[in-house]
Amino acid sequence: MSKIEHNTKNNFYEKVADLLKEARRNVVQTVNKTMVYTYFEIGRMIVEEEQNGKERAEYGKQILKELSKRLTSEFGKGFSQRNLEQMRQFYLTYSKTQTLSAEFNLSWSHYLKLMRIDNIDERKFYEKEAYINNWSLRELQRQFDSALYERLLLSRDKKAVKQLIESKINE
Repeated sequence: MSKIEHNTKNNFYEKVADLLKEARRNVVQTVNKTMVYTYFEIGRMIVEEEQNGKERAEYGKQILKELSKRLTSEFGKGFSQRNLEQMRQFYLTYSKTQTLSAEFNLSWSHYLKLMRIDNIDERKFYEKEAYINNWSLRELQRQFDSALYERLLLSRDKKAVKQLIESKINE
């Protein structure tokens, strides 16, 4: 096989391999997005069901306990009472800032971390940065632990930093 034939076959292989890698990334993204949307919707349904109950706190606990038991029986693990509470909290946290056509572009694990950030602007900042820069959960945690948002706020060029943060939030 000549060098030209070898390079052509190698180039062809690279193109096919790249296509397969892209397809795998798309599948993972689609699965993640579907899971997050589904958990948001489950959270919404839990909140609505609780609001129809009479003794809210006790009724809410009973709903989650029974739902957890039945879902786990049919769908397997992943529906513990704690996970259902997190789905409820996810809905409560993001229903205030998201529209129905909202884009949830990160993994469920990312949102579990982001939900713990009380400052809405800070949460939006880290959410945008994680998405734009394709941060893993570990990188998101590292950036949060290093107080990236606060450091940018404390920067000397406050006007430029404020514009940067606002542009990220409003994108």
